[in-house]
Amino acid sequence: MDAWYASMKVMKAIEKLSKIYYVPLKRNRLVNDTNGAQPHQQVKDLSWTQEETRQGKRAHINKFPKGHQVKLFWIASSNGGTEYIATNDLSQSDADATKQEYSVRWKIEQFHREIKQVTGIGDCQCRKLRAQRNHIACCFQVWACLNRTARALGKTIYDVKDSLLDDYLRYQLSNPSIIFKTA
Repeated sequence: MDAWYASMKVMKAIEKLSKIYYVPLKRNRLVNDTNGAQPHQQVKDLSWTQEETRQGKRAHINKFPKGHQVKLFWIASSNGGTEYIATNDLSQSDADATKQEYSVRWKIEQFHREIKQVTGIGDCQCRKLRAQRNHIACCFQVWACLNRTARALGKTIYDVKDSLLDDYLRYQLSNPSIIFKTA
């Protein structure tokens, strides 16, 4: 999930469902990695040993219940920046595995962007829940069909969508069904 969803309410709800999360923490999020021996500090100001960089460290996020801990990882991103990833999987002890788990997020982000841009999923003006569900279901089917076609053609889903009317447009330009006459 994205850092926008890294709230205590969302993280606790996920834990209540016995699910595991990998969530980025913003650089200024207050954490404590000393079991309360020192006050909370911004995650960017934590000191990391080489072992902690490889295996992560347990930390308490400010305003979470006392004793609630997460495993925190410092991950170098490809653009030269730094990501701080928290997980409720306290047994996780490999930064590379954490990075791989967290990378699944990009596929989800890509799906959300694609389904919004190529299907009109957000343009439903229906008021009844049943009609809204039908609209969403149709959008998922359209996305799946476009995605399957794009993979088969070796194109992007955007190219496939944009080319849907190409043949029709070419035909209409050479053989117009409506003749415009000028006076």
